[in-house]
Amino acid sequence: QLRVVESGGGLVQPGGSLRLSCATSGFTLDSYVIGWFRQAPGKEREGVSCIRSRGGSTYYADSVKGRFTISRDNAKNMVYLQMNSLKPEDTAVYYCAARLWTCSDSAPAFGSWGQGTQVTVSS
Repeated sequence: QLRVVESGGGLVQPGGSLRLSCATSGFTLDSYVIGWFRQAPGKEREGVSCIRSRGGSTYYADSVKGRFTISRDNAKNMVYLQMNSLKPEDTAVYYCAARLWTCSDSAPAFGSWGQGTQVTVSS
């Protein structure tokens, strides 16, 4: 049973930082990639970032490059999304999701999803 659980969201002022965590269980994290997605009200779910299970390859949406950093700690079964220089446009529910081996920016490609954690960037 694959399970992922997000945490770390909250309210932050523009320019601030948050670190989201994705706790995984029910599988060997080494064999899976983890993607971060977000969905703002009235918009479709979009890919934010992804990290490969092996090799350390990472991917970022253009809108977050240079501001967000994805990382993983396989020993702890954890994946993180460090978000810096946050903007109001980053406000969304953030989800982590798991799939085998290959990163994708397409939400339907991921079969295991967390419940989401709200990130609100506002002054």
